[in-house]
Amino acid sequence: MTAWLQRLGRPSLLCAVALLAAGCSSAPVLDTPTYDSAARASTVAASMVGKPYRYGGHSPRGFDCSGLVYYSYQHAGLSVPRSTESLRQATHKIAVSGLTQGDLLFFNQDGKFSSHVGIYLGHDRFVHAPSRGKRVRVDYLSDDYWQRHFVDARRL
Repeated sequence: MTAWLQRLGRPSLLCAVALLAAGCSSAPVLDTPTYDSAARASTVAASMVGKPYRYGGHSPRGFDCSGLVYYSYQHAGLSVPRSTESLRQATHKIAVSGLTQGDLLFFNQDGKFSSHVGIYLGHDRFVHAPSRGKRVRVDYLSDDYWQRHFVDARRL
């Protein structure tokens, strides 16, 4: 037995072996910090339902669509770009079948490509700041209107 193993002593040695064996045989760990942060961001966004729409807004006094994403992720501990286009460029495309809480949904509105963004909540629902005169709300991705305007789903 090598000198360092002898210095550990039998109880310490058994603990070290058990920890090493457990670590080697455990299942791979998912990227939980990112998932947890995204899920927290979706919860923050959902708590803003009813807040007014305000062009350029990124606080509870008023939000535009990308401002809601920016605020929600910031309060979940992640820094994200402020504009819809920058958010789109900073994310990667995912399949709708793989959506999880906190993923971003992009839509064409007013004839502009990817001009609107929302945060997926789960169960076909997403939260977004729709437009002037409206309030932050939850809608269903499967609604005809959103299906017609849907561009893609993306993840940070």
